[in-house]
Amino acid sequence: MVLGLLLARAGVEVTVLEKHEDFLHDFRGDTVQPATLQLLDDLGLGERFARLPQTRITDVVLPDGAGGVRSIGDFGALRKWGVRHPYVAIVPQWDLLDLLADAARAEPAFRLAMGTAVTSLVREGGRVAGVRYRANGAGGAAVDGELRADLTVVCTGRNSVLAAAAGLGVTEYGVPFDTWWFRLSRREGEQVGRLTRRPGRGRFAIVIPREGYFQIGYVARKGTDGRLRARGIDAFRRDVAELLPEYADRVGELVSMDDVKLLDVRLNRLRRWHAEGLLCIGDAAHAMSPVGGVGVNLAVQDAVATAALLAGRLRRGAVRGADLARIRRRRLPSLLLVQAVQRIMHADLAGALGSGRQAGPAGRLLTAAHWVPVLQTAALYLVGVGLRPERAPASARRDGTPAGPGRTAGRGRRCR
Repeated sequence: MVLGLLLARAGVEVTVLEKHEDFLHDFRGDTVQPATLQLLDDLGLGERFARLPQTRITDVVLPDGAGGVRSIGDFGALRKWGVRHPYVAIVPQWDLLDLLADAARAEPAFRLAMGTAVTSLVREGGRVAGVRYRANGAGGAAVDGELRADLTVVCTGRNSVLAAAAGLGVTEYGVPFDTWWFRLSRREGEQVGRLTRRPGRGRFAIVIPREGYFQIGYVARKGTDGRLRARGIDAFRRDVAELLPEYADRVGELVSMDDVKLLDVRLNRLRRWHAEGLLCIGDAAHAMSPVGGVGVNLAVQDAVATAALLAGRLRRGAVRGADLARIRRRRLPSLLLVQAVQRIMHADLAGALGSGRQAGPAGRLLTAAHWVPVLQTAALYLVGVGLRPERAPASARRDGTPAGPGRTAGRGRRCR
């Protein structure tokens, strides 16, 4: 959606295909980091975003390995590093998507097709020339169609059929745990502006304060979903009450295991992000662990870099494989650094979950950051801003900055 908005503002005709009829899907990457908040300002959407229901996280608290907790950093310290929004906003992703879609619909070059699932790639002359899709027609009847494009951008998730069909090759890193998301009610004044992790034996919980409820991640060893569900909801409630005794009085809100959603945690990246006529970005190019809550924001940064590098060429209809390769080269250093940090943290968690001992501080890097303040701030900067933050191109800005030469009227080139 971000890429569609940026390209449309640059005069490129773009169609976004979304297989669902709406955006109402829970636990779908609701963490909006400072870099994305800055981007929304650049796009003239900051004030509208600020009016959305949200929780602002300013402090991250982790167990100290001795039964207590400690703060590993205050995002407010990033203000001294020039960060305009020194906090993490937790906002329902459907609200953010609606905001972006409304802004994009104001652009004549933009089209959004809901209830439209891509089924395969169209190949022609040794390149990808578009997609085939199945849409929900009148009366619920399925309608098959084909959309031709100068460039097809795959933004689907970690199990992308299109990315697999492109045959780009993938490097997988083993992940020792999965996460089960659920919600419990939150009462006024409980845990304001603070993200916590609570240890247990062979498992732990992550508590994220949201508007009116807690989003809770139950983290345990990978491959145990079947056993967890076979034990039933009563056993799961007891586990939650043991991990989070202060919320034991409300575990009855979990009616069945259907209220507990599995996230199959993966960490990987494609060896190549493109073929002729096709580009993969976001989760389609690199599935991220939920550690640090950076997946959505890395994907947004991919989109901004893609628009900055390709909008001009798309207007001229001259996108080549060499142009697409530049996206990966530009984004790869940031991705490699974040995935390296996540792998270090995974190793720490693997020891805790595998041995049954209490999970201690989440990673050696965070332990070092606790004792060296500048490392603490640098770690928060890496999470919230990134190694190479991308800023909106001039053609997309609506904050008073001048539009670039690509802001033209009339018919642009096509991009799916």
